[in-house]
Amino acid sequence: MIVICEECGKKYRIDPGKIKGESAKFRCKSCNHVITVSKPAAVAPEPPPPVTPPPPEAARARPPVPEAARDRAPVPEPEARKKPAKVKKVRRGVGLRTKMAVLFFLIPIVLMVASGLLYLRQLNNLSALITGESSTIVKQLAEKAIRENARSVASQTMLYILTNPELRKQDYDRNVDLKRVAVQKVGLTGYSALYELPGPDGIWRTWAHANSKIIGIDMSKLKEPLGKAFPGFWRVYTGVKGGREASGYYTWQDKDGTFRDKYMVCTPVEGTKFIIASTTYLDEFTLPIVNMEKRAEKIRIDVRNINIAILGGALILVGLVVSLYGRKLSKRIRSLTDVAERISVGELDAEVEIKTKDEIGDLGEAITRMQESIRLSIDRLRRRR
Repeated sequence: MIVICEECGKKYRIDPGKIKGESAKFRCKSCNHVITVSKPAAVAPEPPPPVTPPPPEAARARPPVPEAARDRAPVPEPEARKKPAKVKKVRRGVGLRTKMAVLFFLIPIVLMVASGLLYLRQLNNLSALITGESSTIVKQLAEKAIRENARSVASQTMLYILTNPELRKQDYDRNVDLKRVAVQKVGLTGYSALYELPGPDGIWRTWAHANSKIIGIDMSKLKEPLGKAFPGFWRVYTGVKGGREASGYYTWQDKDGTFRDKYMVCTPVEGTKFIIASTTYLDEFTLPIVNMEKRAEKIRIDVRNINIAILGGALILVGLVVSLYGRKLSKRIRSLTDVAERISVGELDAEVEIKTKDEIGDLGEAITRMQESIRLSIDRLRRRR
């Protein structure tokens, strides 16, 4: 005989001969429901079939079928015990918290870092452009100022020499008036000087200078004391051949042993064989720009540090928010998943806790409605049976 569980509908094949007494009880293997089976009433034995005469020869080919067997429908075999369907296990992928960390933490931080680096790079380029352009402009203005000074001193010297033709060149450096005209201050530490084109002897001599020790000497003998500074100096100093103006840079060694760049302009004194040379250290003009570069570098470093601090603070803040919210969200989802699994194995009294009014709360309410629907369906099935 076939017995069906009222709770889960599972079918069992029972041998009535093994039931002792009027009834027997056993527990369902699927839902643990206690099933009561009553012993069926005894069935009277059927009378033996009547004896019939042998059939004619035409019917001997087929064996006779009893009338009772023809009238009675075949009893279907008991339904085989079905095996529970195997649930295909889906391989677990990346978790929700990991996805949130990537979407709301890693990607924004990468974008912020890229933006910060781009900003700092543009700031460096702007600072270099401003200071570089400023240095170039100031350098050009300084060269122009030195050139104008040389031309102005050359004009003044020409007037003085032409109005005092009796004055010998050997006395130029001792003449206070001429020296005041020919040797003037250029910049902070620079000066102008008066020297003469070489005569038949090919010697270059200076006749008015801030340093009286070199008056009248062969200027080529300064090669040894000037050392590495001499080639650049001599190139500009002798570049006035043919009555043209010469200018250029050369390295000069200070008394403390340091080398600094000087700029010199040599302008011929019109109508004479004399030359006015104006020279000074160029950094005296560019020093404000250098100071500005230092201030710009300090500002750049401060801005970089502030950006790093802001980025670090944002990194910590976003990390905490994503971590806490992701943990709370995943906890709620795990709770609902646990309830859904308990309902799937028959625990219809599992309590669904709904603490939020967002999409997670909607999911909890949907699980509650599903739970109630399953409970009502089972009650209807029980009443129907």
